[in-house]
Amino acid sequence: MRKRFGIDIDGTVTCPKSILPYINKAFGMNIAYEDVDQYELTPFVNVSEEEFAKWFAENEPTIYQESPFAPGAKRILHKWEKDHELFFISARSSHLLEITEKWFFDKGLTFHHIELIGSHNKVKTVKKHQVDIFFEDKHDNAVMIHEECQIPVILFDTPYNQNSIPKGVIRVNNWKEANLWVENWLKQEKNRQEMLI
Repeated sequence: MRKRFGIDIDGTVTCPKSILPYINKAFGMNIAYEDVDQYELTPFVNVSEEEFAKWFAENEPTIYQESPFAPGAKRILHKWEKDHELFFISARSSHLLEITEKWFFDKGLTFHHIELIGSHNKVKTVKKHQVDIFFEDKHDNAVMIHEECQIPVILFDTPYNQNSIPKGVIRVNNWKEANLWVENWLKQEKNRQEMLI
C-alpha cells in the first residue's frame, strides 16, 4: 500500500544542530544546542535581526551543502523510498533548489519530488500533493498541518519544540522511533483497507 510521505528537510532530514557551529564561529558565540529553546534564532545572537538575516542569506548555501544527516535518517529514508513516495517540502527559498537537489544526489538519497516554498506555511503544499503523513521539527507547523490536513504528523523532538501537542502529532526522539510508528500505522491502514473491501 503505497503512501505519500511529506518530509521537511532542515532539522528533520538534516541534523538540527547543523547551523550552530556556523553561528558560533561567525558571531563569536558559544550557543549550546540544549539552550536553543525556540525556533527563531535571532534572540540567541548578539546582532540585530537585519544583520542576522543578511548573514543567514549569505551563508545559507554553504550551511545546506555541508549539513549532515540526522542520525538514522538516511537508512530509514532508503527503506521507505522503495515502497512509498517521498515528497520533501521545505521552507527554503526556491533559488536554493539546485543546491538542495545536489545535496540529495551527493548523499545518494532518492526523492520523488522536492518543493521549496520559501515559507513556513506548508498546509497548502501538503494539501496540493495529497500527502498522507508529514515529518517535521517545527512545533507550530506540525500542529497546523495535522489540524488543517487531518493527517498524522511526526514531530522530531528538539529543545525548541517542547510545547504541548494534540493527539495526531506524534513526538519521536529519532528516526528509529519514527520508523516504528510508521510501520504500525501502515499495518493499521492496511487492516482498515481490508475491512472496507
